[in-house]
Amino acid sequence: MAEAPLFVSQDEFTCSMCLDTLTDPISIPCGHSFCLKCLMDCWDQSQECSCPQCRHTFTTRHELNRNTMLNEVFKKLKKTTLSFPPHQNYVGPGDVECDFCTGKKFRAVKSCLTCPASYCQTHLQPHYEGDALKHHKLVDPDRNLKEKLCEKHQKSLEIFCKTDDSCICMMCVVIEHNGHKMVELETEREEKQKQLGETLSDIKRGLVEREKTLKETRRAMEEMKMSVVREVEENEKTFTALLRCIEEVHRKLTEKIREQEKRETEKAEGVMEKLEKEIKDLKRREAELKELSENKDHLHFLQTFSSCCVLPADGDSLSFTVTADFSSEDLRKELSGLTKSLEKISQGDIMIKTPSAHEAPVLALQPPEPQSRDDFLKYFCPLTLDINSAHRVLRLSKWNKKVTREGTVTEYPDHPDRFHWCPQVLCREALTGTRCYWEVECSGDFIAIGVAYKGLRRKGGWECRIGNNDMSWCLWCYHSQYSVWHNDKRTVISAPYSPRIGVYLDWPAGSLSFYSVSHTMTLLHRFNISFTEPLYPGFYLDLQSSVTISHLTPCDH
Repeated sequence: MAEAPLFVSQDEFTCSMCLDTLTDPISIPCGHSFCLKCLMDCWDQSQECSCPQCRHTFTTRHELNRNTMLNEVFKKLKKTTLSFPPHQNYVGPGDVECDFCTGKKFRAVKSCLTCPASYCQTHLQPHYEGDALKHHKLVDPDRNLKEKLCEKHQKSLEIFCKTDDSCICMMCVVIEHNGHKMVELETEREEKQKQLGETLSDIKRGLVEREKTLKETRRAMEEMKMSVVREVEENEKTFTALLRCIEEVHRKLTEKIREQEKRETEKAEGVMEKLEKEIKDLKRREAELKELSENKDHLHFLQTFSSCCVLPADGDSLSFTVTADFSSEDLRKELSGLTKSLEKISQGDIMIKTPSAHEAPVLALQPPEPQSRDDFLKYFCPLTLDINSAHRVLRLSKWNKKVTREGTVTEYPDHPDRFHWCPQVLCREALTGTRCYWEVECSGDFIAIGVAYKGLRRKGGWECRIGNNDMSWCLWCYHSQYSVWHNDKRTVISAPYSPRIGVYLDWPAGSLSFYSVSHTMTLLHRFNISFTEPLYPGFYLDLQSSVTISHLTPCDH
């Protein structure tokens, strides 16, 4: 009668220590078998004799003798047609290796936070079979187990201390954090996850704003270039027909226009380069935060959160204002009627005003005063609050576009530009030599909106407040009523109240206007001054008040 075929697995003849085929097999009283050399090496290196697989401890060291019967059975099986399938669990790239394998390592299937160590399927069995190991905390394989242990007590980090903002073990809870507010890691992760979502939303808004500004800057540069082309062509037609002295004037005008084009191009390219870099950095930060948000390791999330979930500090304003109108039609008419005086004109510098470092390029002939809100929006100037000037009772938010006074104190670092007594803040942008328009949304009973020279005093009493000195001009909104202040002189205004205020500055003409903005624009007051320095927009706030700088485009209505 033919014998039934015998099917066995290679694992049945594998030493759980070296994970190789048994060599000189021996059996110990607990019933487990090992290679003779593997067990002898293990017991020689330990002060007690225990089974490497079930951890059973023997009071005396047994004499290790080869299991003759098992050895003979194994020899006979080798002579049969048995084929042992190759083991598929050897450690590979990216795998966590078993800490207890000798020789060729097997892939770990679990890590124990209590031990702490990582185990392959074979060496993990005692954690399922032994009563002493069943209650250990097993997790997916992790090669960074040391990071999950308390440095002081070498216990697993299982609790989050909200008082100290740190992950702690149970020993820390008893010894060092008595009375502190503590929650489980999962609970704190949920709270931090919400903060992470808010930060991601802020980053997305920042990306939208910067991409929009980049697009507007490119469009402004193209309009400027087209204006330059048109102007050069018109000048070419006019001056070609004139005499030698006219050609000299023509040459000078063209050179100055080209100089303006070069300056504007360099400024625009610099702004675009910075915007593209910021967009790249924000996208990278967005990807990092998304990856962190999807990480299921609560401990890694909390340890990484504080360093990752910080918004990048705002740099200098990247706004770009360009005057694309290079038309000199009126000048050409004047020149055509002054042919006899061309030599005198060619020696003068009356054609184009050369801008300073802070000015946008403008021609000597000023454009007309804006009439509608769309006309004002053509001069829109994006502003950013200067955190270095903010009084400590003021809180900035929304990418430094909103300031609020709520009664609490913010620990800003010391800075020479910071206001020490007056609860007010200035913007970073220096406005000079051009026309600018901006709008703000107000909330509260007592708010001042104005402009000031850089030299406005930062330390002192009421004399430092915007409007109470000769270095600042402002509009006060007090219980839905208006008044304007300059050099400590007040003028009351009667006009319908609106929480949105528009400010129009024509620096070259020496004009500062405040408008109440609703379905129409109502002029509240206009200051006429010969400005001598760059002006910085600023705000003064009483308790429970806020001011938000609006983001506007020519399409806003």
